[in-house]
Amino acid sequence: MAATITAHLTGRNDRWRLYVLLPGPVADWPEYDLGSGEMPTVRERSRALNALGYVFTDGAEWRWTETTLWPNDPDARAYLIASVEVREARE
Repeated sequence: MAATITAHLTGRNDRWRLYVLLPGPVADWPEYDLGSGEMPTVRERSRALNALGYVFTDGAEWRWTETTLWPNDPDARAYLIASVEVREARE
C-alpha cells in the first residue's frame, strides 16, 4: 500500500495555492498556484494534485481550518487552510 501524504490548500492574500507536504525543506514541497478569485472546486483541486503527480486517497475528505498570522489580534485578517490525504499517482 502506498504511503499517504498530506496536501494543503491555502487561501491567503486572494491567492489559492496547493502544497504537498513532504519531508525536508518547505522550499522543496511540490506547489501548484490555482490563481486568484473564488475558492477552487474539488475538480480543480484534483487536477492540480494530478499535475503534481498525486491523487486523493480512497475516501479522502477536505478538512478546513481558519487561521491568522496574529492569533491574539481580533482584528487580524483570517485565512483558510484545507487538508486532505493524498498518495503518489500510480504510473
